Amino acid sequence: MAITLNNGFQMPIIGLGVWRMEKKAIKDLIIESIKIGFRHFDCASDYKNEAEVGEALCEAIKTGLVTREELFITTKLWNTDHGHVVEACKHSLKKLQLDYLDLYLVHFPISIRHTGIGATGSPLDEDGVLDIETNISLETTWHAMEDLVSMGLVRSIGISNYDIFLTRDCLAYSKIKPAVNQIETHPYFQRESLVKFCQKHGICVTAHTPLGGADANTKRFGTVSCLDDPILKGIAEKYKKTVAQIVLRWGIQRNTVVIPKTSKSERLKENFKVLEFELAKEDMDVIQAFDKNYRSNIQPAKFWGIDLYA
Repeated sequence: MAITLNNGFQMPIIGLGVWRMEKKAIKDLIIESIKIGFRHFDCASDYKNEAEVGEALCEAIKTGLVTREELFITTKLWNTDHGHVVEACKHSLKKLQLDYLDLYLVHFPISIRHTGIGATGSPLDEDGVLDIETNISLETTWHAMEDLVSMGLVRSIGISNYDIFLTRDCLAYSKIKPAVNQIETHPYFQRESLVKFCQKHGICVTAHTPLGGADANTKRFGTVSCLDDPILKGIAEKYKKTVAQIVLRWGIQRNTVVIPKTSKSERLKENFKVLEFELAKEDMDVIQAFDKNYRSNIQPAKFWGIDLYA
């Protein structure tokens, strides 16, 4: 099951996110996920595990488990490399052991002080606030992203964590329209206006944190998980599915790509089985009705000394 992007390429509607995945566990998890049926893997330079992902993909291809053409690999440009887009992309390709990327995203709509290619820190100024660059515009960054397509390094380019206004601007100045906007969205943070705007203008929405972060974000940020919601638990009982499966299926049925992260074998299988059932319209409507406008991934405010979303 896939979504056709605005340039004609197919993007699997469910993928495996590798954020916060332990390096030593990645190889086995990716190999197992490919055996289960996953073909879409969501990476980023900032996740600091591209090399481990690359080792797993290389082995899977060499052993004939999968072909490169069957895979859809995403990675992202980090904030410190907005002025070094081509070099950063090539650095990621080398780590991933790939000749091209299926999708390359601008990770955040902000450029910060360069610290070296692939050195994905978040440098702070003397006041403990993110050291933001003011001489590189998002338009300049985007045109450099477009160059990657003409160079054959990337098939599709996109944006991540862009709101409606930044997305509109990107549409206005782009020669190659963004194929994807990857954002946090889940039942507690549905962002219907942004999702509909993107889809109206041919931009596929990928839901990062599609489960609301679950236990990981509760521990990291102290946020509440939608997986504990009694209404969702009731729907899950009705379908004899887990709450996570219901939430992922809801995301798929609103035509968003979902990229849940898990390091557990049984969860990999559960997540992929969301392609095997559908939610009735009345249950989709019930979930839509309890949007709380509640962001669970609040990293910028917590670690950067600045709230990018204020």
